[in-house]
Amino acid sequence: MPRASYSAEKNRIQKEIDKLEKKMQQLKAKERKPMIASIVKSMRDYDISLEDIAVIYNRKSATRAASKTAGGAAARPASKRVIPPKYRDPNTGATWTGRGKAPRWISDAEATGVSRDTFLIEQPAVPATI
Repeated sequence: MPRASYSAEKNRIQKEIDKLEKKMQQLKAKERKPMIASIVKSMRDYDISLEDIAVIYNRKSATRAASKTAGGAAARPASKRVIPPKYRDPNTGATWTGRGKAPRWISDAEATGVSRDTFLIEQPAVPATI
């Protein structure tokens, strides 16, 4: 394809794209008015104020900003709570918190009839608060 015809074809397609984008914006503007009316009606029906919306909107914006600063990762609490182990294997010293799928050493022991309670770690007594 000669350079001149390529350039002319590219310009023609770009003009068509621009015309279609303008048409899309007009359609969105036309659909927007009834949507806004519907939202306002729902807000009145459920007694929702603009302040209620602003509080929720700002909370979500802060969450999005935090996730963006975390390198795009999902928003997480600043620190995770460490769960102390509840069970210990006397042979290997391996531990398990009691959450999630049981490790093989507990599953194997239970299959032979040993109670899970035999692997319990003695928890220190928690002082009573007044």
